[in-house]
Amino acid sequence: MGRLNGGTNAGKQHFSHDHILKLIANPTETLTCNACEQPNNTNKPFYGCNTCQYFLHENCFNAPLFLNHSSHPSHPLTLHHPPYAGGYYICNACGSDGNGFCYNCAACDFDIHLQCASCPSSILVDKHTHQLELHFGSPDEDKDSKYVCDICFVTMNNDNWLYYCAGCDFASHLHCAITSPEVGVFPKQHHPNPNPNPNSIRNSNVNEVVDMINSVNDDHDRLIAAQIAAQIDAQSRRAMLDLF
Repeated sequence: MGRLNGGTNAGKQHFSHDHILKLIANPTETLTCNACEQPNNTNKPFYGCNTCQYFLHENCFNAPLFLNHSSHPSHPLTLHHPPYAGGYYICNACGSDGNGFCYNCAACDFDIHLQCASCPSSILVDKHTHQLELHFGSPDEDKDSKYVCDICFVTMNNDNWLYYCAGCDFASHLHCAITSPEVGVFPKQHHPNPNPNPNSIRNSNVNEVVDMINSVNDDHDRLIAAQIAAQIDAQSRRAMLDLF
């Protein structure tokens, strides 16, 4: 399966699995990550439970429990893992189903793959000379306009994300532009930041809690912090209602 990280590899607990996961420093065979459902195409470390054949990329193992993402500015997203109702979820970013981890907003029924959450805000592709910008839906004011991927030539769903060069009217699916996603590396604009909308009082409290949760290394402590976050969120909702 690969070389363990020295002779004193005690492993780490992850909230998604009952057993301790041990670090596999140099995987020697193809392993599929249970979080992002992607194989180890590089020699980057994995965490694994050989008994259950349960594996996580190191980046996926360390993915934050909460994430403020530009695609869904109204609420923080929570990291979820299987099982799901119906056995899978549909990613709002790429439109495909998923069985691994996802970032979820339960209030809005919004789900995205880990690899979609990690999409860079701009990218260069071999098929085009200019940088493509990430759009969270159709870039056209007429939302009924159809776009065809200029890499695979398949018509795209207007509700899904895409990469686009406005000057050349060049569009691409996420998976056509990014053939080897770097999962768990989040662009700066997707990190927690102040929200200027009318719910800013409530969201500012949530953002402070997000920073607090992600600064705690121990999974048990992070889950306790998440419970505190829910309590603060509920208190903020009641405070907002008292204003009316």
